[in-house]
Amino acid sequence: MSDRYGYDVLVIGSANADLTVRVARRPGPGETVLGTDLVESAGGKGANQAAAAARLGARTALLARVGDDPFGRLLLEAQHAAGTELRHVLVEKGARTGTAMIVVGPDGDNTIVVSPGANARLSPADVRAAREVVAASAVVSLQLEIATETVRTAVETAAASGTRVVLNPSPTPESLDADLLTAADPLVVNEHEAALLSGLPAGTPTDQAHALRERGARSVVITLGGEGALILDTEAAECVRIPGVPVEVIDTTGAGDAFTGALTLRLARGATLEEAARFAVKVGAASVTRPGAQPSYPTAEELA
Repeated sequence: MSDRYGYDVLVIGSANADLTVRVARRPGPGETVLGTDLVESAGGKGANQAAAAARLGARTALLARVGDDPFGRLLLEAQHAAGTELRHVLVEKGARTGTAMIVVGPDGDNTIVVSPGANARLSPADVRAAREVVAASAVVSLQLEIATETVRTAVETAAASGTRVVLNPSPTPESLDADLLTAADPLVVNEHEAALLSGLPAGTPTDQAHALRERGARSVVITLGGEGALILDTEAAECVRIPGVPVEVIDTTGAGDAFTGALTLRLARGATLEEAARFAVKVGAASVTRPGAQPSYPTAEELA
């Protein structure tokens, strides 16, 4: 990689405390069920992707906001342990750190409700103040758990410096702003997100990928859970299917973030989109074999 870059990956996004409980079955409307003891761990799509890349050996920095509360300290400690550069994490006095409430079913799948907290205060001004960091990064990784205006400013700042943008538009709006879509190289979505953004039915990932690129995305990656992923690279005529890795699923929380973090690492180091996606599928598969989000992410040694 060129000496120009101070970081392989700069993640601009959310940091949440994950509050997780496992249940024998998910409750219906108005129903109460018993679960396991509550587990507190570090999460948030931005922090997850940063931790995943850092644990794999990427030079990684995180630009995020947390509160000066116990959850904020939990998140900082977890990022430090993963190896993420923390000088760009902003600690806001008196603010509550973002929180995600996660219910994990017996099949390992989950449902999540997020309270943004300090994430909502990560501002365009924060991004502009970090423009030299953006310019010194090979890849900027973005999600939508922070304000859209902040994401748009990150895209504009990356474009001004020629920094590659990886966009994971989650939580997914009914429509994605054209300026965000056209910056994505790649756009990383799961099956449900691909259906929503493309307007095409589930189960048609090839058609969805072509539709998303026609709408402006430079390249597209659709994650398919245990079935792997599908990619459509820039100017490629056909999609490439990346097969999944068979594993015993314990908990899928944060698996998509593990995939994206691994993908950005390999792209930052010059891999093709197909090479990066093949590696990311392995990392995503490894992450579902252990409970939690960041605690489940493998190091390069563990992956080997």
